[in-house]
Amino acid sequence: MPVWMLLAVFFALLALTFLTVFQAQFDLGNAEVWLSLTIATVKAGLVIAFFMHLIWDKPLNAIVILGSLIFVALFLGFTMMDAEGYRENLIYKSTIKESQPGAAAADAAQMPK
Repeated sequence: MPVWMLLAVFFALLALTFLTVFQAQFDLGNAEVWLSLTIATVKAGLVIAFFMHLIWDKPLNAIVILGSLIFVALFLGFTMMDAEGYRENLIYKSTIKESQPGAAAADAAQMPK
């Protein structure tokens, strides 16, 4: 593999890493997870294609890897959709209250002696 190609992939990976760090500064809500996963998938694709030499390998290997990535994306997507449906039931006010600093001391002070 030519050195210029290795350097091009390296700088592309570096640019995508900086993009990941840059996008983490913004509050994008649910889109933040999807954007991070998209950037990570592109980076993984570059590593698989060039550093694992999949681009020059047999087409069957590419189909197997691509199929695996699609199934992982489906499983993550279904899990995230399911977790979104139960978000209200998973977050309790008591857990939020207990997680606050000094909450245990405040509760102890309010208890009758």
